Amino acid sequence: MEKRVGVAVDFSSCSKEALRWAVENVVRDGDHLILVVVRPEAVWDHASRNRDPELVTVDSGRGIYLDLFFEDSYIPLDEFSDPLVMKKYGVKPDPETLDILNCVAREKAIVVVTKIYWGDPREKICEAIDKIPLSCLIIGNRGLGRIKRALLGSVSNHVVNNGTCPVTVVKNGNQHEG
Repeated sequence: MEKRVGVAVDFSSCSKEALRWAVENVVRDGDHLILVVVRPEAVWDHASRNRDPELVTVDSGRGIYLDLFFEDSYIPLDEFSDPLVMKKYGVKPDPETLDILNCVAREKAIVVVTKIYWGDPREKICEAIDKIPLSCLIIGNRGLGRIKRALLGSVSNHVVNNGTCPVTVVKNGNQHEG
């Protein structure tokens, strides 16, 4: 049975750790691996003013189409790997993340797509769970200490408490209390 496995990605070391964990422990042949990327509102405002319909109406050949509204589009892996396409979305995937994704796409018969949201990561990740909808979500933990977590708030804690699907939090191996 096909699953829609979501991984919240911001290209930090903890999100790459969550992606690696998802690929090694959750994703199986036939599944959909959906990267959930949340960008600040300012990026959405800039991108929406500079839309290029030629770039956002691409037929990926996999039955997934980008439409004219960025927030309703899924970006296939080959386009996610293209710096020119991703610049339109205000996203710059790092080589390590791309390597992980390209390897899993080659090794397993899965579909890899990215869904970009604009706004508060806590709210938008929970929204992604419902709108996509996801079978499960894997998210990294930055390892904020008690004080920073109280002041800044924890995205992973919010998603665990408010998400409507099973959520796995993968701790970063470099964590320290502060």
